[in-house]
Amino acid sequence: MESKVKLFGHPVHQMLVVFPLGLLAGSVVFDLMHLSRAGGTASSVAFALIGAGIVAGLLAAPFGLIDWLALPHGSRAKRVGAVHGLGNVAVLLLFALSFWARNDSVSQPPTIAFVLSFAGAGLSLVTAWLGGEMVDRLGVGVSPHANVNARSSLDGPALPPAATREQPHVAR
Repeated sequence: MESKVKLFGHPVHQMLVVFPLGLLAGSVVFDLMHLSRAGGTASSVAFALIGAGIVAGLLAAPFGLIDWLALPHGSRAKRVGAVHGLGNVAVLLLFALSFWARNDSVSQPPTIAFVLSFAGAGLSLVTAWLGGEMVDRLGVGVSPHANVNARSSLDGPALPPAATREQPHVAR
């Protein structure tokens, strides 16, 4: 099933999710640096990354919702997508609570701020796997013309799948 919202032939949701994943994962790295006492400003960087990651997640979510709404009712993709989406709402909520807990003490966040971030990071591993399941196993967001020799999405309209595959050699 192709994505309903594409840019230059590619699903917008799949393009945007790398930002919240990277920013929020980066915040955990800086939290770990802070906890190891290796970084003097690490907690401030983590705070900024969490804020940016929440915004990026809020920008990616509507495009995923649009694609999810187009999935067939009763399909495994619809069920997996619901868990993926609701899980990501929970991830953003955990990080938002961590952000809020840090607000009064950015340089020395309370323990609960770390617990919330680490829980959000753990849950994001599950939801990212579910997103991979949607694309890699269930074909959500994948062009029906996809194959190892498919034309670039920038080259114009795709050829029918049979026209893009090598024809078997027939001996005469």
